[in-house]
Amino acid sequence: MIPDRIARMFNQAYSQVFPDDRLTLGLMTPLIPPAGVLADPVTEKELARRAEACGFAALWTRDVPLMIPQAGEVSALDDPFLWLGMLAGATSTIAVGTAAAVLPLRHPLLLAKSALTLDRLSGGRFLLGVGSGDRAEEFAAFGMTAEQGGERFRAHWEVVHAVLNDALDDAPNEAARQQLMRATGGYQVLPQPAQRIAMLAVGSARQSLQWIAANADGWASYHREEQRQQGRIGLWQQALAQRAAGAAKPFIQSLNLDLLDDPDAPSEPITLGMRGGRHALLEYLRRLHGYGVGHVLLNLARQGRPRRDVMDEIGREVIPQLG
Repeated sequence: MIPDRIARMFNQAYSQVFPDDRLTLGLMTPLIPPAGVLADPVTEKELARRAEACGFAALWTRDVPLMIPQAGEVSALDDPFLWLGMLAGATSTIAVGTAAAVLPLRHPLLLAKSALTLDRLSGGRFLLGVGSGDRAEEFAAFGMTAEQGGERFRAHWEVVHAVLNDALDDAPNEAARQQLMRATGGYQVLPQPAQRIAMLAVGSARQSLQWIAANADGWASYHREEQRQQGRIGLWQQALAQRAAGAAKPFIQSLNLDLLDDPDAPSEPITLGMRGGRHALLEYLRRLHGYGVGHVLLNLARQGRPRRDVMDEIGREVIPQLG
């Protein structure tokens, strides 16, 4: 359970996506991602409004700086902050988040300013998920090696955290603040927000789990076989006890989902996810919540049913049962 005092420190997005009494669902966008070409913004804004009406808690997007083939596919994705700004402008309550911005490849002062701006313009609906990146070609294009990614991640994290949240911490890091002032010549990036913007580590981030527990406001990882995921969540909770004084920090899981027409279709595994009917999905989500998962980020199958039909069914038959 997230204590009320801590929940009040964060913006609207945090309490909306990570309530202490139920599991919430989010969607990866673009919701209709054409292979190798850009998604249609008109369609995506309409689908964002539909997701909000269906009761999804968040819309997420990835940061893919270069169109480098991966697993046989090429992704053409708009800048994540501009993309989420468009979705936030098309909606009114649903949270928006990065999963994840590639922290080592972005200048930390500019990333922090983008985060502050998006959170302000969306009315406190932004969550900042950051990762270390996994494409060696991208590191080379940005003048570094993949092996430098972990160190660069930590250095950039300190700067971004100092801009967004340090003054709002129970024990502000004076050394980090002084480092930030030296980096900016003594100038602020923007005025300090009234509430914290959650900084989530996505994937391993090339860090130890203990580092993530001590520094991040939550951890997002991928789908695993249930017993392995239970073990992973147990390690997360142990790390929180050791490095975060037992603080309640959410565990987020992604899930590739191929939802079938037949509501009674049994669950079967697919790569990083499941295929099945809504009853199997609901039972699986309930088990995840019991293990300690706070939010599930759904990647809807590209070749499956129409997105609108899947979203409507989940909104009508699944989300109301998760309370």
